Order: sequence, then structure tokens, then C-alpha cells
Amino acid sequence: MAMPYSLKRWTLDELHRLPDDGNKYELVRGELFVTPAPSTAHEAIINALARVLDPYVTAHGLGQVFRPRAVVRLEDSETEPDLMVRRALRPPPADWADMPRPILIVEVLSDSTRRRDRVQKRGLYVDSSIPDYWIVDGEARTICVVRPAQDDATLDSVMTWEPAGATEPLTIALRALFEEALGER
Repeated sequence: MAMPYSLKRWTLDELHRLPDDGNKYELVRGELFVTPAPSTAHEAIINALARVLDPYVTAHGLGQVFRPRAVVRLEDSETEPDLMVRRALRPPPADWADMPRPILIVEVLSDSTRRRDRVQKRGLYVDSSIPDYWIVDGEARTICVVRPAQDDATLDSVMTWEPAGATEPLTIALRALFEEALGER
């Protein structure tokens, strides 16, 4: 008789006791994910996107662009997105759990994160009503835009972001963005 296989369900307390060893540890609905340091291409894409998002977010009073090592706590999960936009609180709360819910979360795919970004994290963010989740694929030079109650849209030319509270949309020329980050094909 075959025995059912069960994975250990991790808790936030266990996650917070893990060593600070250079890896990124994330918890999504009890499943622990360990990610090694990112590639230079991964970081180049994040930097290119941050250069586009920072002035737009500031000009429209949307809050602040948070970079890696910033935390999102949803349900009993804790993730460290590559980029996110959330309202800034002054003074900042002492605990990430007290921060406002992000209005945008961005993950750049890598070999070690491809499945979790597209499946586990996507499910968590959609179920948590994150208004916009961008899954950036540097190899394909596309951005998949995920919004609750809408079909996903994979874009390779131009994308438009229209967050609540902005007076005009942000338009990003994706080919130019990827060429800036990764060079020409």
C-alpha cells in the first residue's frame, strides 16, 4: 500500500529563524522557497524598470517603489518581490505586516524562480487582490500582466499601467526597456 507523500508546512516563525546566509527565503502558503543570488541580467532588468517606475510613482503621489529585501505579508505567507509599489507611511511601521498592501508587484523570472513566480506567487497575489502583478521574462522579452478577474496579458511591444490615483497612465516601450537592460538581440 502506497503512503501519501506530504511536504512540511513551514510557518512564519520558522522562516524568521533561518540563517542570514545570502539566500532569499520566502514562504508561500506553507511552502518554503530558497533563491540564490540573482544574475546580472536579472538585476539589469530590475534597474531598468525601477528607473521607469520611480519618477512616475513620485509624480503621481502613489507612494514608493520598494526593491528586493522589502517584504510582503499576505495570509501566512511572506515574499520578497523584485519590485513593488505601495503607499509610503510616515513614520514607517516597525513591522512589514503593518505596511499597506502593494498596488503593483513585479517579479523577474529566473531559472530557479520561473515556476513559483508563475504558479504559487501568482495564485497568492491574485487571491489577495493585488491590483497588478507583472511577471517579467527577460529571455522572451515580455511582461505578463496579471490582474484579478481578468485574463492574463503577455506583452512584448508596449504596456500601459493605469493605477488608481494616477492622473495619466504610464506607457512603457518594452523593446526599448529590454534593450537598455540586456542589449540588442
